[in-house]
Amino acid sequence: MNESVDFIVVGSGGGSMCAALKLRAAGKSVLILEKAELVGGTTAISGGVMWIPNNRFMKEAGVADSRAAALAYMDAVVGGREDTPGASPERRTKYVDEAPAMIEFLIDQGIRLRRIPSWPDYYEGPGESVAGRTVVSELFDINVLGEWKDKLRPGFLPLAANLDEAMDLPYMKRTWAAKKTLARIIGRTVFSRLKGKHLSTAGQALQGQMLNAAIKAGTDIRLNSGVKELIIENDRVAGVLIEKDGAPWRIGARCGVLINAGGFARNQEMLDQYIPGTSTEWSNTIESDTGDLIREGLRIGAAVAQMDQRVGSPMTLPPDNPAVKPGMQGDMAQPHSIVVDQSGQRFMRESASYVELARNILNRNKEQPATPSWLIMDSQYLKKYMLAGTMPGLKKPKHWQGFLQQGETIEALANNCKIDPAALRASVERFNGFVEQGIDADFARGSHVYDNWLGDALHQPSQTLGKIEQGPFYALPIYPGDVSTYGGLVTDEHARVLRSDGSLIAGLYATGTSTASVMGHASPGAGGSIGPSFTWAYVAAKHVLANTP
Repeated sequence: MNESVDFIVVGSGGGSMCAALKLRAAGKSVLILEKAELVGGTTAISGGVMWIPNNRFMKEAGVADSRAAALAYMDAVVGGREDTPGASPERRTKYVDEAPAMIEFLIDQGIRLRRIPSWPDYYEGPGESVAGRTVVSELFDINVLGEWKDKLRPGFLPLAANLDEAMDLPYMKRTWAAKKTLARIIGRTVFSRLKGKHLSTAGQALQGQMLNAAIKAGTDIRLNSGVKELIIENDRVAGVLIEKDGAPWRIGARCGVLINAGGFARNQEMLDQYIPGTSTEWSNTIESDTGDLIREGLRIGAAVAQMDQRVGSPMTLPPDNPAVKPGMQGDMAQPHSIVVDQSGQRFMRESASYVELARNILNRNKEQPATPSWLIMDSQYLKKYMLAGTMPGLKKPKHWQGFLQQGETIEALANNCKIDPAALRASVERFNGFVEQGIDADFARGSHVYDNWLGDALHQPSQTLGKIEQGPFYALPIYPGDVSTYGGLVTDEHARVLRSDGSLIAGLYATGTSTASVMGHASPGAGGSIGPSFTWAYVAAKHVLANTP
């Protein structure tokens, strides 16, 4: 070896610095190797939400939860499948036990966290939480990072706004409360800048706090240092091979290696192999989400599973090709709209979790062309609701010409979208009939608290059902995007990587979207990938400390 440390973490996404903090608190030397030129991974550009059952913030707010309720909910939503070893009963139980403990550890390390007051679990079932189990970062001044500020991956929201405040902004033309929220955000942003602060939010704030704590704790973090190989000695992962100054560089890891290098959403070859019909162009992951370490795990005999699963998230692709493509989950749930395939048929409940929405589009595409599908709206929709990140109103960006389709009648709109006019008319009229009845007899849209939470809180009697009746009519293409894949290396309840025969690969741990997720084929609530990424990194670090001198 050219050099050695106690522990190596591959990748700097959600959880990497959590493991580092746990190990540094015990005096272990830790090296984080990031192949990109920026720290934070996809977590930094995300909402930074963690799904943490039975957490302290729920207790402080008087929101009921328990270990038993969380286990019952996970069993109902995630359990009962033989093709999801990442979601084994042992791992589900471990997650429910360790996730709140991980949060307590972070708080003890000075990480400032909070809960979103209302973010319901995604599925109806025993143990579901209507208030939600989400934990997020407080706003964080990234100026305290000094020279590391410019090395932290930028977030998606430039304002000093908490996520729940940002969720109020679409109502700012309709309620005084939302106008006050906007004024508060602007005031906070301006005054903090005048004081020399740069407040960040969401995933950037979470990863900024974690980076700050890791640096202060003495963690060695190296950028542009992609791992080429895992080094095996005496049937154990003993270190990694990187490239340094154009030459091979071997780094030993006395206590182990943790893989947290993301999924494979940016690797078209792997997508074609494991999730055919998907595209790297539909991903909101960072450019380095290419599955390198999953493939390296396979090379040394690791088992993989759940490779057909993804953290799906419906999106649209505006002509200006923005760095972060507009997520369309909330847009699809608003009244006065439906989603149809390319034949004009409605085929799903539009007010569901992002994972289910994207999966439904992909599944529909196997039977009937549906990539893209079409979000069909009337003028009421455009006047009241944001669309693909633009403010409410009929006036849209000039470069949207030919992207946002328009027709004075449903039939004219159908022709512009190359949809059968009679079929689209029938779908719209059938949906309008359900709106009159107050019940979506086809797909039960609006039947769960989460459906209505996604919709328009001011629209009565239903927050998500509203007629499509006022022309002109509009259509926007919807693609089954993602915010990463959900399958990868199989790990046990201690985050140790397993071979296909169930034996351990000594010295190797994994977390995040590099692994077969503990959430299996679903996402029980907001933060279903970041919460586990942090938790299994924490679990791995605990196991290392319990089993090494």
